[in-house]
Amino acid sequence: MNAPMPGAAQTTHGPGAGTPPSPKRRIAVLTSGGDAPGMNPAIRAVVRTGLARGVEVFGVRHGYSGLIAGDFRCLSAREVGGIIDRGGTMLGTSRCPPFLTEEGQREAVRQLASREISGLIVVGGSAPGEIRGAKLRRGRLRALDVHHAGGGIGV
Repeated sequence: MNAPMPGAAQTTHGPGAGTPPSPKRRIAVLTSGGDAPGMNPAIRAVVRTGLARGVEVFGVRHGYSGLIAGDFRCLSAREVGGIIDRGGTMLGTSRCPPFLTEEGQREAVRQLASREISGLIVVGGSAPGEIRGAKLRRGRLRALDVHHAGGGIGV
């Protein structure tokens, strides 16, 4: 049996006894398009569901602009407590023409990969530009597990 790395956490009982735990999965959530009712409850649901499943959840501030700029913050259950009744989106949103370019999308993927984020949940966005962006995302973000909530677009 191989010796564990010094300082590595070990499973002490059960089927995986003596093996390091698997790395924690990370996902990100961003809001897109104009502020709309239900965005904050959707963010809260993503965060609480993720945490309940052992997933680290990052919020992307200012929509796709924040995704390209790397404006991420780790979200806790406490940070999303009490946001259901607030209007708009706690993460903010903005128009982002650079995301519609190949270079912008490459930078978005680079920002996610540099943080070891393997999933992206997009809440909102039904304007023509957002739909075009969602269609482009399908091809560019294949390495990620991408989900779009709102606007009738599945990615």
